Amino acid sequence: MDANSPAKGSAGGLWLKIALLAVVILFGGYSVIAMYASGEYAFAIVTLLLISLGVYVFTNPRTYAHRYIFPGVAGMAIFIVFPMAYTVFISFTNYSGVNLLSLERAQNYLRALTYQADGGSFEFSMHPTDSEGRYILALKSEQDESKIYVSHSVEILTKKEITAARMRKADWPMVENGVELVPATALPTTPAEAIRTIVQTRDHLSALKLNLPDGDVLSMNGLRKFSALKPVYTLLDQGAIIADQIIISDSNTLRDNRSGELLRPNMNSGYYQYVDNNGQFVGERIPPGFTVGVGWKNYLRVMTDKGIQGPFLQIFVWTVVFAGASVGITLMIGMIMACLVQWEHLKGRALYRVFLILPYAVPAFISILVFKGLFNQNFGEINLALESIFGIKPEWYTDPVLAKLMILIVNTWLGYPYMMILCMGLLKSIPEDLYEASAMDGSGPVGNFFKITVPLLMKPLTPLLIASFAFNFNNFVLILLLTNGDPDIIGATTPAGHTDLLVSYTYRIAFEGSGQDYGLASAIATLIFLMVGALAILNLKLSKADH
Repeated sequence: MDANSPAKGSAGGLWLKIALLAVVILFGGYSVIAMYASGEYAFAIVTLLLISLGVYVFTNPRTYAHRYIFPGVAGMAIFIVFPMAYTVFISFTNYSGVNLLSLERAQNYLRALTYQADGGSFEFSMHPTDSEGRYILALKSEQDESKIYVSHSVEILTKKEITAARMRKADWPMVENGVELVPATALPTTPAEAIRTIVQTRDHLSALKLNLPDGDVLSMNGLRKFSALKPVYTLLDQGAIIADQIIISDSNTLRDNRSGELLRPNMNSGYYQYVDNNGQFVGERIPPGFTVGVGWKNYLRVMTDKGIQGPFLQIFVWTVVFAGASVGITLMIGMIMACLVQWEHLKGRALYRVFLILPYAVPAFISILVFKGLFNQNFGEINLALESIFGIKPEWYTDPVLAKLMILIVNTWLGYPYMMILCMGLLKSIPEDLYEASAMDGSGPVGNFFKITVPLLMKPLTPLLIASFAFNFNNFVLILLLTNGDPDIIGATTPAGHTDLLVSYTYRIAFEGSGQDYGLASAIATLIFLMVGALAILNLKLSKADH
C-alpha cells in the first residue's frame, strides 16, 4: 500500500475545492457584472455581498461551523429578506405601469422620436452594380418627380452577413457620416432589386443616413421610402439659453423642435412636462413616465383616499373573518370526524377514512373549478336542486353575502381533511385511562369530547392553527379561481371586490386596471406583512398564556 496515498487524496480534495471555489467566483462575478450592466443595481449588490460572504465563510477556518447554516441563511436572504426589503423600497416610489423607466431611459426614448419634415419624402430603389453586394441607391421625390438623386456604389450587407461580421469582431461596413447623394436626370438603367432583397438588407439600410445636397438627411421610412426624419426633441444639456442668458439651467431640459417649447422632468409626477421661460410647469405630461421617490404618499393614500381606505378596511375585516372562520369551522368538523372514524364500534372505519380524506388528495384547483361549476347561478347543479325543492335560485356570484358564504363552504370542503388527519394522530396520544375513569364517573361520549378530547387536543394544535390562519389569510388561489374578487365594490378607485382578500386585492392593484400601481400595491403588501406579523405574535403570546 502506497504510504503517500492519503496525502495524494488530501491534495486532490484541496484542488477540487479550489476549482469549485474558482467556478463560483467566476460565475458569480459574471452574474454581478451582467446585473449591473442591465441596470439591476440592487440585485447586483445583494449577489456580490452573498458571494463574498460565502467565499469568506467557506475559506476561513474560524467560520467552519457557520458553513453548514450559510446555505439556509443565504436562501432566506434571497427569497425572503431581499424581496421584502425591495417591496418596502418600491412602496416609497411611484413605480407603476406608466412609470416604469428611469429618467435616463425615458429621456432616451423621447430623444429617439422623429417626425417627417415637409417635402422630404422620396421613393427608393436599389440597383445592382458589377460588384457583388454593392448597389446604387436611387431616390425620386414624391412631391416633385423631376427631383432624382443617386448615390455612388455602396456595399449593403444582409442580416446574416452583418451577424457574421460582428461575430468576427469586425465593424460591418457602414458609412458613419452618411452616403452623399447627387442630382440625376433619370433613374439607373439597371433593373431595381425586388422587395425580397430590400427585406434581407433592411437592417443595413435602416442604419444608413443619406445626405442631400441642400443639407437634409434622409432615413429609411418604409421598405420603399426614405424621408427627412428629424428628432422631435433635442437635449439642451447646457440648459436653455435665450438671448445669451441662461433661462433654465437644468441639463435634462428638452426642446420640442416642432413648436420650440421647452420640457423639463417633473420630479414630483415622474413625467416630462412643458415649462415656461421661468421653468414653471405649465403643460401636459409627456409619456413615458419615470420612477421617482414619493415618500409616504402611497401609505397616506391608503389612509386618506376614500376610494382606497373604505375598500381596504372592508377587505381587511373580511380577510380576518374568512381566515378565522375557516380555521374554526374546519377544526370543528375535522375533530368530530376524527373522533367518529376512531370510534371502535363503527364498522368499516378504514373505508370511511379513505372517503373523508379524498378531498385532501385531489388537487385544490380541480376541486375549486368543480365547485365553480356547481355554484353556477343558471346551470349549476346546486341551484337546480334548490329551485326544484324550494323554488329559489341564489345569486352566488353577484350577491356579496352569498359569495362570501360560497367561499367559506368551498374552503371548508378543502380544509377539513387536513384538520381531521391532525386530530386522528393526536387522538392516539390521549391515554385510554382518562376515558375509562370518566365513564366510571358517569360521563358519556359528549361529555368526554368536551372535557377530555378538546382540551387535550387544543394545546398541541395551537401552533398548527396559527399556521392555518396565516395560510388562509393569504389564500390567493381560492379567490382567484372561484370569484376573482367579484362582485366589485362600488366607489373603489382601484380594482377591489367584496370577496377579495388582502393578497388578491394587492395583486389586482399591481396587475389589473390601466395604471398597474406597483408602488401602492407594495405599500399595501407591507401593511399586510405588518398585520400578519402582529397577529402571529399575538396568537403566540395567547398560546403561551394558556400554558
